[in-house]
Amino acid sequence: MKGAAVIFILAGIASAQQSISFPTQDGGMIVADLYGKGDRAVVLAHGGRFNKESWKNQAQTLAASGFRAIAIEYRSAEEGRRFDILAAVHYLRNNGAKSVSVVGASMGGDYAAEAAEAEPAAIDRLVLLASGAYTPLIKMKGPKLFILARDDANAEGPRLPKIQAQYEKAAQPKKFVLLDGSAHAQFLFETAQGERVMQEILRFLTAQ
Repeated sequence: MKGAAVIFILAGIASAQQSISFPTQDGGMIVADLYGKGDRAVVLAHGGRFNKESWKNQAQTLAASGFRAIAIEYRSAEEGRRFDILAAVHYLRNNGAKSVSVVGASMGGDYAAEAAEAEPAAIDRLVLLASGAYTPLIKMKGPKLFILARDDANAEGPRLPKIQAQYEKAAQPKKFVLLDGSAHAQFLFETAQGERVMQEILRFLTAQ
């Protein structure tokens, strides 16, 4: 009975969610969902076909692993969304986080890469899910993890060549995980490889 009570309490902690808001440096306001506690934090930046609520399962897993996670909603204007990412990073820093990582999916990863190059010291670790094809990660010196399905493609063709080219340019340390299939970004979590993707992210975020 005692063990069951402990599991119930841990589940409650993992699912705890708080709605928060904070300003951007260019005068905007970001709304986000906050999960978990602790001095290690993660910003979750969703892809174009998703929203902040789409990260719920991954955010709960991160919270249960001892991370504080923020899933953000972007402002309507696409220009300057790197400031949305940085606003979340600075919010976490200002509220006790000793390390802040960002997990970005699809366009969210592209915004995260822009943020990492704009303020190289702000983000400790960066995970790019099917993204990173446009911004060379040269200034950011923290660890980088690229995750992509081999046959992931858009109207322009396979995503692998462009993302791999930027991976080659990225500063060390870095890692590339190439998966089977064609699932794009957050859709990877809905496949049979979803658990592996989450474990790769957790290993990367907790590595010394």
